[in-house]
Amino acid sequence: MNSLSIFGTSSDAGKSTLSFAITYLLHYRGIKLAPFKAQNVSNNSQVTDEGGEIAIPQFFAAEAIGLKTSPDMNPILLKSGGKSMAHVVLNGKSVANKDVKSYYNDLDSLKPHVAKAFENLLTKYECVVAEGAGSPVELNLMEKDLSNIYVAEKFNTKIILVADIERGGVFASIYGVYNLLPKHLQKNVIGVIVNKFRGDISLFDDGVKIIEEDFKIPVLGVVPFKAFNFGFEDAQSLINYSQDNSRAIIKVGVIKLPHMSNFTDFEPLVNDSEIELLFLSNPTEFSLCEVIIVPGTKRVVDDLAWLRERGFEEVLQTKEKPIIAICGGYEMMFENILDPYQTESDELCVKGIGRFKGDVRFEVEKIVQKGSYNLFGVMLEGYEIHNGVTKKRAKNKKNVYGTFIHGIFDNDEFRRRLFTLINPLYKGYNFKEFKNRSIEEFTRHIEQNIKLNTILKAIDENI
Repeated sequence: MNSLSIFGTSSDAGKSTLSFAITYLLHYRGIKLAPFKAQNVSNNSQVTDEGGEIAIPQFFAAEAIGLKTSPDMNPILLKSGGKSMAHVVLNGKSVANKDVKSYYNDLDSLKPHVAKAFENLLTKYECVVAEGAGSPVELNLMEKDLSNIYVAEKFNTKIILVADIERGGVFASIYGVYNLLPKHLQKNVIGVIVNKFRGDISLFDDGVKIIEEDFKIPVLGVVPFKAFNFGFEDAQSLINYSQDNSRAIIKVGVIKLPHMSNFTDFEPLVNDSEIELLFLSNPTEFSLCEVIIVPGTKRVVDDLAWLRERGFEEVLQTKEKPIIAICGGYEMMFENILDPYQTESDELCVKGIGRFKGDVRFEVEKIVQKGSYNLFGVMLEGYEIHNGVTKKRAKNKKNVYGTFIHGIFDNDEFRRRLFTLINPLYKGYNFKEFKNRSIEEFTRHIEQNIKLNTILKAIDENI
């Protein structure tokens, strides 16, 4: 059976959601398969069942079909390192902070890790669905491209192109990417999916004819836009969420930190009809919200300096509104942030906001784990990814709730207890049921608008 590569004809074409949907749909057609991305650039990660961390899209796709998650699904993860640096997570483990130039110079040493991870998956699964990155034909970077060309050539994958019609220039992007691909890879292209169409789809009938007759590229589907508020890869995807606020009774503000991480923490709030979620760039916006969240961040010291420059510190010192500080946000709430090994910055000691007594100390070894936690009187499932260490995983003092634990809002009881304190009319909802229903509805939408049987025949030559 052939494996599959999903290439975008541009960045943000919808590769992640379509890779997820195709993985889900093929799984329920009886194909034993796994999601994969050679290299992700994202601060949004999760702890796998085997230990270590991978980016959210592959974790989400695997979890949705009940697979045990593994670092093999995303062997290379790059996070914000500051000053043109990247924090490298290799096979689930933090290994180095590298400047971008030296990272690319050492790229050949990473190819065996990508190949090994892919091969490991092929020992357990019939097919691997490999999400690409950006555009596969950035000509100056093609030799350094791990997620697109390298995987497609190394494993002779069948290829689906994904084009974003919302951006404009869809014909040029499809024609250009296809014709700039190496000739031997052009032969592996099954076809193109035109994504994010808005309006009367019949108006694109002539467009399909142009692509198929003039470009000689089969069209596998034209997919109408449908909001899907799950599996966010990056902060921009999250901030572009779709939310109906007509029934909202509580406004929750998330400070939009420059290096915000693990923003899937907020998926339960984005999808909660009783919550209006706002991302705050200015402290004057505090007055709009009943609850403030200081989120996780990959660069705690840098983002604390940003908070101070913007004037957030003064309003975070006030005790009138509940503040929920998660992971990096929690670390900021202490009196001092100590970094004796310069794990995250050049500063050995930085004064924190001081809402909690004591210090946070950055260690070289990162804590990466998941489990059950008793948080503010509620038992919940969550996970931790942090270098900071202090005496307690969580603290509560004078309207400030702080914790290292991610995923807390997934718990219905935790949300209900918190938000009924703010507004007794808050009822809450079953997040797990809503998530499962949303996945089914979204994947059914994709199935109705693509030629899934054509994809099946291309990967299974016996059909």
